Amino acid sequence: MIASQLLLDARVKRERMIDLPEGVRPANQRQAYQCQERLIDRLLGHYSGETAGYKIACTNALAQELLRSPEPFYGRLLSAFFATSPARFRAEDFFMRVIEAEFGFQFARDLPPATAPLTNQQIADALAGVLPSVEIVDSRYVTWTNVGVPSLIADNAVHGAWVRGALIADWKHLNLAAQAVNLFVNGKLVESGNGAAVMGHPLNALQWLVHRLHAQGITLKAGEYVTTGVTTNIYMAQKGEHVMADFGVVGTAEVSFD
Repeated sequence: MIASQLLLDARVKRERMIDLPEGVRPANQRQAYQCQERLIDRLLGHYSGETAGYKIACTNALAQELLRSPEPFYGRLLSAFFATSPARFRAEDFFMRVIEAEFGFQFARDLPPATAPLTNQQIADALAGVLPSVEIVDSRYVTWTNVGVPSLIADNAVHGAWVRGALIADWKHLNLAAQAVNLFVNGKLVESGNGAAVMGHPLNALQWLVHRLHAQGITLKAGEYVTTGVTTNIYMAQKGEHVMADFGVVGTAEVSFD
């Protein structure tokens, strides 16, 4: 059986694996992204819906150290696992509920590959705005921090679900790098960080993704979202908890687990 089917089965049957079998395990990032593409097709076929954008993983130095990855990698956001704040999920629908408070962006227009690398300002000019968000990281592997980056990429970059807050259209005057981000669980502050944790600025992470996709001939499309990586230490949410990520003037994103 091929890797993408095994990863779909793990989600649907709620059965984790140690790793992909050696015979179908991706050996490098090229093979991993090919597997991810096939998995996305299978996820859409099973859960229906559509792709909604991209998630960027390992943009935070702590995350890179945890996963032993010297650079970011990406996965796809899917409408079937996409919610608007305040959101509620069943705790049992996830193997784990790793909470990541992340700056998100939405594109206002298509951004096709250019003849030269785009600056952050050029990318910002294509955006509809910034929004607060929470990504719920989930993995189909028992010990997800040990399987290696290719297996993580194949598993749609360990994406579980995404919760978006309200979009802010008037945002370019905001200093996202200096913006504090606080994570509250049942009203108690548990983690703090800021936008600088994400490659120095969330737009730097977005620029990385744009250039990576453009190198493959992929256009970022109007309406698509991108979530740019965790701004604080991660938090492992439990059943019965209410989580709020507070981005100050950028707003809040909330999720509860029943």
